Amino acid sequence: MNDSTTTIEAVKKLMKAFVQERDWQQFHTPKNLSMDIAVEASELMEYFLWVDSSASYVIKSDKREGMTQEVADIFMALICFCNVANIDLSVAFERKLKLTKEKYPVEKVKGKAIKYTDL
Repeated sequence: MNDSTTTIEAVKKLMKAFVQERDWQQFHTPKNLSMDIAVEASELMEYFLWVDSSASYVIKSDKREGMTQEVADIFMALICFCNVANIDLSVAFERKLKLTKEKYPVEKVKGKAIKYTDL
């Protein structure tokens, strides 16, 4: 599997089968899965705690595997959430990107870290 050949639909099916084989549907509520996403994201953030922004680009080889696993954990939790909440992730992404482009027009925000309400 790799990003250029694997569809989100295929990933969702694999994750659904994984959960069903373990009878974990009973625990996979939207509430629990939303919390799981946040917890896994915080575990990724922990790798960068007390690291300067510029230094965060240098991922030490001894940390790469752990970070990669945390990214996968976040993705798995997100896919489980989409399965349970019946969210088409590609559709959600496309809609949100369109809205974000409208909120942050290039001519107003290029090169600026500013919230749309402050434009």
